[in-house]
Amino acid sequence: MRAMTIPEPGGPEALLWAEVPDPEPGPGEVVVAVRASAVNRADLLQRQGHYPPPPGAPAYPGLECSGVVAALGPGVTGWEVGQEVCALLAGGGYAERVAVPAGQLLPVPAGVDLVDAAALPEVACTVWSNVVRLARLGKGETLLVHGGGSGIGTFAIQLGTALGATVVVTARSAKHERLRELGAAHAIDYREQNFVEEVRRITDGRGADVILDIMGASYLGRNVAALADGGRLVVIGLQGGRKAELDLAALLAKRASVAATALRSRPADDKAEIVRGVREQVWPLVEAGAIRPVVDRRMPMPDAPEAHRLVESNDHLGKILLTLG
Repeated sequence: MRAMTIPEPGGPEALLWAEVPDPEPGPGEVVVAVRASAVNRADLLQRQGHYPPPPGAPAYPGLECSGVVAALGPGVTGWEVGQEVCALLAGGGYAERVAVPAGQLLPVPAGVDLVDAAALPEVACTVWSNVVRLARLGKGETLLVHGGGSGIGTFAIQLGTALGATVVVTARSAKHERLRELGAAHAIDYREQNFVEEVRRITDGRGADVILDIMGASYLGRNVAALADGGRLVVIGLQGGRKAELDLAALLAKRASVAATALRSRPADDKAEIVRGVREQVWPLVEAGAIRPVVDRRMPMPDAPEAHRLVESNDHLGKILLTLG
């Protein structure tokens, strides 16, 4: 089969579409013939040599895919060869085939195109596990989402709105209209506006109950300032750096909390539990039309270098998909 390899870390040109060995399903695994994968920021970091795959994961980028079940490993039940699926991966989505633990498979939601389904697993699992399972976002609360135009952001807007929260996003002003169409009640241009002041204004001084943050260090102090009493800040990305000073007194005064999580490195059992939660609580919302995959564009898999350049430009909205066939 062919896969997108990285012989040496570097820029987008480091990606090489090459022949590699076919995967074989181990116990409890399924091989998926890939129809599409999606580009995530983690793929860019892996290409640059900063985010190697966990032990035992395929060496190729790609944290999610959609396709058709091609083979079942020993002990797998509940899935059939030929069934259309999408999957959460630890790596390997940029390939013609990938082996994945059966617990990380999801059926393609009714009403969703097989290719577009590749835009769902990683964002659904990331947002649900952090906003719902960890931060316990409730009806009537305010959710602040940084990077509202990203795949994570566009999904978080829809899920938060479906749960009855008021969703506030930060994003470039050119994306605001589209984000409001997805359900964002308020959009803040992070380049021109002070998001702490804007959140306080929007909430009549209360602050945000939950903040989903992709920036890390550069936003830490401001995020704490933007939290409501009892607020929950969840950091899932480090685009703004790794280290910052945290004012514990500010957290104590607000009885607030800060959590930092990663999905890729979680044990398979934990990922399977998250996937079950997504299937039970999120898939019905997708099938009802309350949440839909947001796809900026589709590109052939061998064009992954250009797809990486587009993601790095931050001019896209939602997911860029890499397709086969």
